[in-house]
Amino acid sequence: MRRALLALIVLGCTLPIVAGETDVAAAPITFAPMVKQVSPCVVTVFSSRTMHAPGLPGGMEDDPIMRRFFGGGEPRGDQKQRGLGSGVVVRKDGYILTNNHVVENADEVKVGFAKGHEQYLAKVVGTDPKTDLAVLKIDPGKVSLPVIAFGDSTKVEVGDLVFAIGNPFGVGQTVTMGIVSAIGRGVGLADYEDFLQTDASINPGNSGGALVDSNGRLIGINTAIISPTGANLGIGFAVPASLAHGIMDSIIDKGKVVRGYLGVNIQPITPELAKMLDLSSDDGAIVGDVQENSPASKAGIKPEDVIIRLNDAKVTDARHLRLMIAQMNPGTTITLVVLREGKEQKIQATLQDLPETDDRT
Repeated sequence: MRRALLALIVLGCTLPIVAGETDVAAAPITFAPMVKQVSPCVVTVFSSRTMHAPGLPGGMEDDPIMRRFFGGGEPRGDQKQRGLGSGVVVRKDGYILTNNHVVENADEVKVGFAKGHEQYLAKVVGTDPKTDLAVLKIDPGKVSLPVIAFGDSTKVEVGDLVFAIGNPFGVGQTVTMGIVSAIGRGVGLADYEDFLQTDASINPGNSGGALVDSNGRLIGINTAIISPTGANLGIGFAVPASLAHGIMDSIIDKGKVVRGYLGVNIQPITPELAKMLDLSSDDGAIVGDVQENSPASKAGIKPEDVIIRLNDAKVTDARHLRLMIAQMNPGTTITLVVLREGKEQKIQATLQDLPETDDRT
């Protein structure tokens, strides 16, 4: 028994070496050099908004009894509500990425850097509530701003090492470490979701801050956590950098977010629907209805068509298709593969500009 126990312990110690001695030797002992390079690119975003105090109904302002119970001795004035989040410097001319909810309805936005007490007045260049992103602009003057490097978030894998940088609870810039726990998450927080999930500690104040890889490249904008208490439980979500970059470019170059539009209502394929339609899997998205005079109607797409591919990409579900269409430019011609009555068909359609009030894909 003692000999067998010893063998188990030795086996446990040697398992990591199976991955290759060179991999272990190459792993850095500290990530301090990377953090020192990236941290100056992450800022604190201060916002303030005016909260209008509700008044008494008309004709009651001069009633002493009503003022005693509801209004106090003197009418209450407007109050300032202050918020705090984080942001990431993405261009030397002062553009900063953050979350929409950090600056939503703000009367004034200021930006502060980790080193130095000066705060810069920031202009909200544009927001996109549908992805919870916003672009700010400061005037750096003669100051040379540090700029973060974008990574390719489409190549991120579960298990990759990541670092979250921001200003949680306003305590000051903080760096936490974890891994990518999942990719392609949709949790119902925004209209367009493709979240990276991480167990790196994210708390209130981290919103809008950077999620970077072990080389210091931006792979996500920290956005939300799932927690019944409001404190971190290891389930955090970041908008992938590839999605954020596209939204940022659209806001800066066009003054608004421009999305592709096909003109269909789509729904996920449940096991029940898959059985009813005699589908071999629940991959894809089923067309519920088609908008008249839309790209879909002109292309001949019909209700109950099951869209399984867009160009060369497999459609995993309805959320995935909606996101892919939205990330394409109006005027783009796409090739869809649909299942209709059990047979595959290729259909070409030219996307239009998504109307702001339309919830279709």
